[in-house]
Amino acid sequence: MKFLVVLACKNLTRYKRRTIITAVTIAIGLMLFILIDSILIGVDRESVRNLKWYETSSVRIMATGYWEDRLMLPLDVSIDDPYAKVQLLREHGYDATPRIMFAADLILYSEDFGEDGNLPVQVTAVDTTLDNTVFRFEDTLLEGRFAESGKNELVIGSWMAEDLQAKVGYWVTLVTRGNGGFFEAMDMQIVGIVNCPNPNVNRSLLMVPIDTVADYLAMENLATEIDIALPESADTDVEAQAITRLMAESGKGTTVMTWKDLAGDYLAMMQAERGGSSTMLFLVFLIAAVGISNTMLMVINERTRELGMMRALGMDDRSIHWLFMLEAGGIGLLGSSIGVALGMLANIYIVQEGLDFGFFMREMDMAYRVQSIFRGAWSLRSILTTFFSGIFLSMLVAWIPTRRAIRMDIPSCLRHQ
Repeated sequence: MKFLVVLACKNLTRYKRRTIITAVTIAIGLMLFILIDSILIGVDRESVRNLKWYETSSVRIMATGYWEDRLMLPLDVSIDDPYAKVQLLREHGYDATPRIMFAADLILYSEDFGEDGNLPVQVTAVDTTLDNTVFRFEDTLLEGRFAESGKNELVIGSWMAEDLQAKVGYWVTLVTRGNGGFFEAMDMQIVGIVNCPNPNVNRSLLMVPIDTVADYLAMENLATEIDIALPESADTDVEAQAITRLMAESGKGTTVMTWKDLAGDYLAMMQAERGGSSTMLFLVFLIAAVGISNTMLMVINERTRELGMMRALGMDDRSIHWLFMLEAGGIGLLGSSIGVALGMLANIYIVQEGLDFGFFMREMDMAYRVQSIFRGAWSLRSILTTFFSGIFLSMLVAWIPTRRAIRMDIPSCLRHQ
């Protein structure tokens, strides 16, 4: 075996140009695989983070029966005495905040917007003191300021403000039904525009003070949900079970759900897109495999006479087979080493700076909760898999043509041009 290894190394150095071309082909394919896989992993992780930070929180408490009618945003299915429950949660180490979600018609006036109009919206009423302990809006303010407690003020998402051509200082009216079915109109002044990393929030966010809404909609000491933030390292399912037991001790009538339950539609879309992404990765790998196999087929074909000469000199078929396999493995090792090294170097930029797809995400409503910058992520498992796959693939594609050449008789090999 030592003789075969030495001979394989000499053959690789003897055919330097061919070795380098084949290794570069492998390296480019594996480098692209590492970069694309890094971006997909990074976007998936950032999407989950932005989902919890700006949309669902880690765990949510709702009144029993609310989830079944969630699309209607009912106010009559609410949590009683939410601040007592928030205080109980905080005593047990959980950051929590109450919210009221309701549907409304947003009325626009020609004095500010150039023409009268209206559109259906979803409004989020937040506790101006507690909300930033759960969600991460404090660093997202683009213009103006946040709404103040007890005032008729409204904060709007940046993409929605852009679509409506809304500016700080403009007035709008929210027309909705209160708790009990009565109609109510609330005049609100836009005091702030936020631009957060979650595109879904930027498209639709309307945020108002919870105490202002409670007065208008007969929701005093009521909330449609209580949102809870957990550390990134926490086991969400385990914590949700603990919170469920805590709520059961404080009284009945509540349901506890994790972000995975709340974002079921998102996870389903991500699963579908992950299937498409896996197909894309497979195609990248297939391109690399075709390049490798094409080169190896040419190598075996060009060296058929050499193969016949070695057989004529007494080298057995098994040793010849191993010789070509070792040469292919050597080329794969060289290509994999170069490809992984280049992929890791390029991935440093992808992880730290990312790629700007803002022009694409602005116009398309995708499942990803990433606004513009797609950053990669390090995955040792993917890097090692890529490295060894390059070697294995090179040896695999050399197996078939070598076996076919060995089946030729010696005179046929020597006559091969």
